[in-house]
Amino acid sequence: MSLFDSHCHVYDDRMPGGTAAAVDAAHAAGVDRMIAVGCDRATSEAAIAAAAAYDGIWASVGLHPHEAKHGVDTIVGLLGAPGVVAVGEAGLDYFYDHSPRDTQREAFAAQIQLARERDLPLVIHTRDAWDDTFDVLDAEGTPDHTVFHCFTGGPDEARRCLDRGAYVSFSGIVTFKTADDLRAAAELTPLDRMLIETDAPYLAPVPHRGSTNQPAYLADTARFLADLRGLRLDEFAAVTSANTERAFRLG
Repeated sequence: MSLFDSHCHVYDDRMPGGTAAAVDAAHAAGVDRMIAVGCDRATSEAAIAAAAAYDGIWASVGLHPHEAKHGVDTIVGLLGAPGVVAVGEAGLDYFYDHSPRDTQREAFAAQIQLARERDLPLVIHTRDAWDDTFDVLDAEGTPDHTVFHCFTGGPDEARRCLDRGAYVSFSGIVTFKTADDLRAAAELTPLDRMLIETDAPYLAPVPHRGSTNQPAYLADTARFLADLRGLRLDEFAAVTSANTERAFRLG
């Protein structure tokens, strides 16, 4: 079995035992490939360093909506670095509003433009901002390879993502007891448009809730979703891994 974590922060200092230990634990669990995702200049540089240090890791360079106030120009120069395969995570987060909403929208639009100009996939973070997220995407033009990371919507939001040709990535939240709408979205998402992720060190799935998440725990989310979709785990792993290769143009 070979699993592909489509979104993690494996470079993060909170990884149990450090990055090397987290990578080893992931391999032992069958997670042999990862996209390490940046949220600002420093973490994007860390993602690039992880991609350089380990086989099977690629980097995404982006400015998270929390960091939008720092300006997209802080990360543009990193997009041409070796191992960089995507722009993001970019988007809107109206739950915390760590950056003003108009600044978030400007930074999101700029990163959509970068993805389109450089023909790179786009990784989207959206929280409590669905309508504005779709409005900005529609105004700028959704890139051909767009991933809604850590999808937290229900069936309606999933359909809106799918209508725009996007991939939908499910995290450990889908295993949470209260996530009925999210599970309904996972049931309707076509298998060829579904990705899986940990978003480690955040959002550890059942049975690891309350602990620091790590890429190895992707196996638990994969097993849960395979059961939900009536597939063997190895079948589900193969499909979602192939989808991730296609989404990030790694094939």
